[in-house]
Amino acid sequence: MKKTAEVKIRLVRASDAPRLAELACELGYPSTTQDMKARLATLKPGSMHAVFVAETADGVIGWTHVSRNHLLDVPVRAEINGLIVSSTARSQGAGKLLVQAAEAWARKRKCTGINVRSNVIRERAHKFYEREGYEHYKTQKAFRKAF
Repeated sequence: MKKTAEVKIRLVRASDAPRLAELACELGYPSTTQDMKARLATLKPGSMHAVFVAETADGVIGWTHVSRNHLLDVPVRAEINGLIVSSTARSQGAGKLLVQAAEAWARKRKCTGINVRSNVIRERAHKFYEREGYEHYKTQKAFRKAF
């Protein structure tokens, strides 16, 4: 592992929106600052969602969005909806710290577990999640319909 700058994890601020959008774009999810500001504003109440950022002295290097899901067919669980670490800061521990923050948030809210979905092409991410104790339990197809 490379020598890493000190990484601190904190809750997101509205002023982080430009950097969160940049990081989302880096991972292939086109976003503008305005998009990100609007999306952040909808993540209320705080008991259902949290966004954590990983920050060094140089600024925000990653983020994760976790939510609490109430579903009819399973007990309350959390889901990591997004986890992004800058390509220039990977393999330095920020992703691990972000996952730990999401897990702690979920435990505090009495979730029975935490899920994460990862695109089949992201093999490096799959290995990361397995190292963090996640098990691959299902392969499925995803469908969407635009409105």
